[in-house]
Amino acid sequence: MQQIPVPLIIVIVVLLFIFAKTALRIIRPFEKGLVEFLGKFNRTVDSGLAFIIPFFETIRKVDMREQVLDVPPQDVITKDNVSVTVDVVIYFKITDPFKVVYNVANFILAATKLAQTNLRNVIGNMLLDETLTSREKINLTLRQVLDEATDTWGVKVTRVEIQKIDPPIDITAAMSKQMKAEREKRAVILEAEGVRQAAINRAEGEKQSAILSAEGKAEAIKRVADAEKYQIEIVYNAIHSGKPTTDLIAIKYLETLEKIADGQATKIFLPMETSGVLGSIAGISELFKDKKEEKK
Repeated sequence: MQQIPVPLIIVIVVLLFIFAKTALRIIRPFEKGLVEFLGKFNRTVDSGLAFIIPFFETIRKVDMREQVLDVPPQDVITKDNVSVTVDVVIYFKITDPFKVVYNVANFILAATKLAQTNLRNVIGNMLLDETLTSREKINLTLRQVLDEATDTWGVKVTRVEIQKIDPPIDITAAMSKQMKAEREKRAVILEAEGVRQAAINRAEGEKQSAILSAEGKAEAIKRVADAEKYQIEIVYNAIHSGKPTTDLIAIKYLETLEKIADGQATKIFLPMETSGVLGSIAGISELFKDKKEEKK
């Protein structure tokens, strides 16, 4: 058996190495490969080891991960003619590697210019105050517009985030003064509201105190009246249980008149039951005179 010369073996090894390097390609998990045969699209290969025909086929790898596009700061004029500088970041993900390679020459440049143009359109229809306070609205509008435009490029715009909106320095100073005045106004309003609420609470407390005091006095008067009523009922029941005679009642009546008559003022007495008492007064008038003389 004839032995193969060493130089030939070396040549064969080199050719095999070149063939393996050009025919075998490794596609990573986040990539997809587009295989072209003599300049024409042939097929799409997934991640793993891909085999192509050397010198006849080529492969283009496409990154399928979500990517970030930082749009350069853009000077935009608002609806009230104020120039602001807006910095935007776009998050996108390739959904169709064929479209992103063959439907647009430079996707990054195209997406950047598209974002800048639509940013002018969106903010140009908004006032300055609305622009500064409506970032979510601007983000959502830009994302929808960009997503529709990039759909033909096989790209899905997932998020649009405005990093900053910088108005001119003079506008910023004026806004600072306005915010300071607004804060002072709110402080004065809150202080006045606190004084008002304190006055209301104090008046309410005084009202409740007066009500409780009046209720206490009314309860005391009621208890005194109940006690007097009870006392009168006891005396009344005692008198009636003793069955007093008409003469005794007349004498007690006159004793009461005697005590009342001790004052200096003129007094007129009109007894309730005059029929029985007047009849007895004539009989005991002499007794009354004797009591007066004894007292003198």
